[in-house]
Amino acid sequence: MSLIINVDYDEEAQVWVVQSDTIPLVTESDTFEILYRKLPDMIQDVLLDNGDPRAGQDVPFEVTPPSYGER
Repeated sequence: MSLIINVDYDEEAQVWVVQSDTIPLVTESDTFEILYRKLPDMIQDVLLDNGDPRAGQDVPFEVTPPSYGER
């Protein structure tokens, strides 16, 4: 089962923001590309910090489309 990662662009802060209801993950970045590249490591950090049995495994994730279109 894939983790669902929600992505959106914060116009006011001018950053891309992700959050997930599946795991306690919230982060931001200046570009979508940088944000997407750092997700696997951040997901693993959250899983490890929370004692999730998926820590250390390849965890598939799906990124939801941004609300305002990709910047």
